[in-house]
Amino acid sequence: MVYETNSAQETFDLARGLGEQACPGAVFTLSGDLGVGKTVFAQGLAKGLGIQEPVSSPTFTIVQVYDEGRLPFYHFDVYRIGDIEEMDEIGYEDCFYGDGVCLIEWAERIAQLLPEQRTELLIEKEPKKGFDYRRITLRKGKPDERRF
Repeated sequence: MVYETNSAQETFDLARGLGEQACPGAVFTLSGDLGVGKTVFAQGLAKGLGIQEPVSSPTFTIVQVYDEGRLPFYHFDVYRIGDIEEMDEIGYEDCFYGDGVCLIEWAERIAQLLPEQRTELLIEKEPKKGFDYRRITLRKGKPDERRF
């Protein structure tokens, strides 16, 4: 599915809707260049899960855990992962295969660790369509069934 948004609020609202529908064990991967709105998307997803506290990108901590919503929310930013073993130290499997909801920014950096069942999201800008325009491609299913 492809969604088009024309403001940060529209991107937030799209993600909030996904959060409202998310089930235990849901894993979302989020890809896109710097500055496309990955953090806005994460904030919307968290809001849809009922999380009220501020959500920011966990770039230096790798994972931020939010427990106050209807489901635990594990927000990963693996941009700075230097070695895949760092994910073991974090205990990623408890998050990826638990009863919460995971959002993994820059997931392509840890592709070999990702669960087979996941929802992949790609956020892209298209300057010709305006500064705030975003194309958000969502793909569900097994990895071999999906290609961006």
